[in-house]
Amino acid sequence: MRPMKITDVEAIWLQLPVVDERCDGTQDTLIVRVHTDAGIVGVGEVDSSPMVAKAIIEAPLSHAIARGLRQCVIGQNPLDIAVVWERMYQGTIFFGRGGAAQQAISGIDMALWDIMGKALNLPVYQLLGGAFHTRLRAYASNLFGDTPAATYEQARRLVDQGFTAVKFGWGPMGQSEALDIELVRQARAGLGESVDLMIDAGLCYDASTAIRRAHQFAEFRPFWLEEPLHPDDLEGYARLVQASPLRIAAGEQETTIQGFQALLDAGLDVLQPDVARVGGVSRAIEIGRLTAQRRRLCVNHSYKTGVSIAASLHFLAALPNASLLEYCVEQSALRQTLTRQRFPLVDGYVEVPQEPGLGVDLDEEVIARHRVA
Repeated sequence: MRPMKITDVEAIWLQLPVVDERCDGTQDTLIVRVHTDAGIVGVGEVDSSPMVAKAIIEAPLSHAIARGLRQCVIGQNPLDIAVVWERMYQGTIFFGRGGAAQQAISGIDMALWDIMGKALNLPVYQLLGGAFHTRLRAYASNLFGDTPAATYEQARRLVDQGFTAVKFGWGPMGQSEALDIELVRQARAGLGESVDLMIDAGLCYDASTAIRRAHQFAEFRPFWLEEPLHPDDLEGYARLVQASPLRIAAGEQETTIQGFQALLDAGLDVLQPDVARVGGVSRAIEIGRLTAQRRRLCVNHSYKTGVSIAASLHFLAALPNASLLEYCVEQSALRQTLTRQRFPLVDGYVEVPQEPGLGVDLDEEVIARHRVA
């Protein structure tokens, strides 16, 4: 195979006609396409502020360690994924080393793995060492209803759709103790006794309150309690892990290896890297392997489109300590129609793509309809 070169990077900002303050990441997104002189195009996605991430990709040279990602990668061999990743990291040290810069790197890295898979005619999970799983149990991920009654009805609908695990998060949680308990009570009532329940508290507690809620929620047998604390409150997480009768999960706010190592050191039971935030497939698989070494559970965070779902399936398939897939059930056009692949639920599971690369194709009509820039 002759060496390839990256010829261009597209950063495509997509957005629904109306965006509101609810914590729904499917209202907009940044899609990345990496072009090569061999005609192979890779696709990736960034979970960030799309306008900010687009600027990080397209920015001109300021100086040696402050340059746009596009400039860092043009002319490079897309199969040299580790080399290209390091060029992006070093080129953004001045304003990066985490945060939005790392999130933007994710989209390009994801696209590079897509290119390699297409060039070698292999699915990405095989490039990562093979599949421990060919399908993953999907948990429906959605927000709490505006009321406990609405939460109950959502739970019933999701059970009827065949989910064996459901997560409720954010929404009105944190407004009062009585409301918090009733939201969880009605979620459990709607799911019944045989479906796993996850609770995402949405950063709304201090450590003492989170410890109290963990004990109060225990009677409803949640599979885990997710992100009850501010992401910087590592001391609080250490206290919570020691005192909680429930598994504690977190990680979606982290973008660096060091951040995930700190969560592991704090004792968290479940780590949740987002492949569109942490630096792409390259870093997601590394974080997953770190959690495997510490005998913890690795579950993806993903609340975006089919591009992130596909990338999540590939890195999770290649991990021995992964068994669950976060499966966003928002009905936005970007979540449901951007990729031609729909990743259907079959007996509570979603199959890992077997096509070369990530195994996704974008619907150009959806892109044209929702493109901002």
